[in-house]
Amino acid sequence: MPAPRTTLRRSLAATLTLPLLISALGACGYGSQAKGEDKSVPVAKGEKVGGLDEVKVGYFANITHATALVGLQEGFFQKELGGTRIKPQVFNAGPSEIEALNAEAVDVGWIGPSPAINGYTRSKGRNLRIISGSVSGGVSLVVNPDRIASLHELRGKRLATPQLGNTQDVALLHYLAEKKLTVDPTTGKGEVTVLRQDNKEIPNSFKSGAIDGAWVPEPTASRLVTEGGKVLLDERTLWKDGKFVITNVIASQNFLTEHPDVAEALLRASVKTNAWIKANPEKAKASVNARLKRDAGKELPAEVLDAAFKNVEVTDDPLAASLRDSAEHAVGTGLLKDPLLDGIYDLRPLNRVLKAAGGPAVLDAGLGVK
Repeated sequence: MPAPRTTLRRSLAATLTLPLLISALGACGYGSQAKGEDKSVPVAKGEKVGGLDEVKVGYFANITHATALVGLQEGFFQKELGGTRIKPQVFNAGPSEIEALNAEAVDVGWIGPSPAINGYTRSKGRNLRIISGSVSGGVSLVVNPDRIASLHELRGKRLATPQLGNTQDVALLHYLAEKKLTVDPTTGKGEVTVLRQDNKEIPNSFKSGAIDGAWVPEPTASRLVTEGGKVLLDERTLWKDGKFVITNVIASQNFLTEHPDVAEALLRASVKTNAWIKANPEKAKASVNARLKRDAGKELPAEVLDAAFKNVEVTDDPLAASLRDSAEHAVGTGLLKDPLLDGIYDLRPLNRVLKAAGGPAVLDAGLGVK
């Protein structure tokens, strides 16, 4: 059973395994910078926003970070920033992006809910705010159909997730607990074995038979399908209206205080990017693939890109209620104790942008800055 919501609102937060999660997931070093001068997007020219020379942004080379990929590739961010140069950095894991944010090596970043909750809790609410939504959905349990034919056949099987304590890891552990299947949250041992592997390694493990399935985001889920896997469960079916946050936009609190105009410029670009993606899905897919080739060294095969893109939905709404529920799931699995959520959102700049664009305001589920 999830912990009571009042537990999640305590001002003093401690964790059972946060130090373990940060060390296990964060590793060392920050993201890699974009490769060379980007000829595909506008250069910084015109007046600098708020007089700032550059803004440092972090994201993953991943379909679930489509807003960042397309916004950079199509120049939406740089256009709104004028003479303030955008400096992108690519990360492989949420905790390393949080470390970079703490070290002021990143000002604004795209990141999953679990790292955002962990980072906010660990800093006692002092290091970041969630300022926008970005993407919903895009997560599935994909299995070898010769080994697992139904959701009633998970006992004794080996399932992978990308990282200990990451968003998909929490989701799988919560699902197994609801099905009365016992798993030690730290070791992954139990009635189902949960193996933590990098997204890049999971397809090889699946192909070799080392795992029976995986609870993974796009495009890894669609990669597994091309290797003969079957989608046994689309995580959207577990959430109200089929929507749950998979990627947020976060910002350093210092950055928000010192450069509010730049934050709003980035949010205007994010809103425009999401609208463009919805209006131009085929062009958006091509844009995502072009950025992936630049950032990760190669494009996705057409069958993987097409399937993955259908499974994600860009959104300005941070779907705050689903983040709160994700935190409750982490508590219920034993990965977190008393996560701090009060004040994790500051949606005031986004709502100003949405109002100016004639759109409705988004809600923070009572977890906004007072």
